[in-house]
Amino acid sequence: MNRMKQYFQLILMMVLMMCFSLETMAQQRGQFRVLIFSKTQGFRHQAIPEAAAAIKRLSKEHLFDVYVSEDANLINDENLAKYDVLVMNNTTGTIFNEEQRAAFQRFVQSGKGVVGIHSATDTEYDWEWYNKMIGAQFKNHPHNQTLKLDVVNRNHPATYHLPEKWIWTDELYAFKNFNQEVTVLITADERTYDAKDGMGDFHPMAWYHEFDGGRVFYTALGHLESTYEDKDFLKHLYGGIWWAAKGFPID
Repeated sequence: MNRMKQYFQLILMMVLMMCFSLETMAQQRGQFRVLIFSKTQGFRHQAIPEAAAAIKRLSKEHLFDVYVSEDANLINDENLAKYDVLVMNNTTGTIFNEEQRAAFQRFVQSGKGVVGIHSATDTEYDWEWYNKMIGAQFKNHPHNQTLKLDVVNRNHPATYHLPEKWIWTDELYAFKNFNQEVTVLITADERTYDAKDGMGDFHPMAWYHEFDGGRVFYTALGHLESTYEDKDFLKHLYGGIWWAAKGFPID
């Protein structure tokens, strides 16, 4: 009888410990939820898998949840309600139908966040709302090069850690139809690389703004696979995701 009692006490203790562990894990995970969306209908960047994997690693380090997909059918009200941030991971071309566009717009209007990586500006050219939301449209780029980036605003989580002058190597986008209402974080110094048909003295490379009720962060960096192993870039990217998710004051 005593052995049976001890056995049941042991089982009860194990169950309680398991429940406590699960509760602790639940408390430690899930600060916010991120949907990484990587659909392309134009050029497909080789770094798309590396970008998704890097954000997954960041999610483990910084305790948030991630789901990865290229299925535009997930861009609907019911599914998007699960997420705090939609990451446009090197998307290209026209990737949404009218219903999906409307759901995307309502997602932002509900106070949620969007993060655009690199070719997110090479997406949905004929959708004016998206163009203003993401902040610009891709115009061109020269060959991959090293340049000096100027970090012109360090009052944002995406740039807290960066030096004022940052040597970087990437595919360097120039833009058209730039939204002058965004706050620019990083600019490219065209004197330090062969820009060809660039943007001149003011060449934005990363920015953020509050738009139509939501929060939007964009970085033009992120073409090369090696980018997603760079500690400074990963902090830059996570800072943008964190701000888009939480919207904490940054000044």
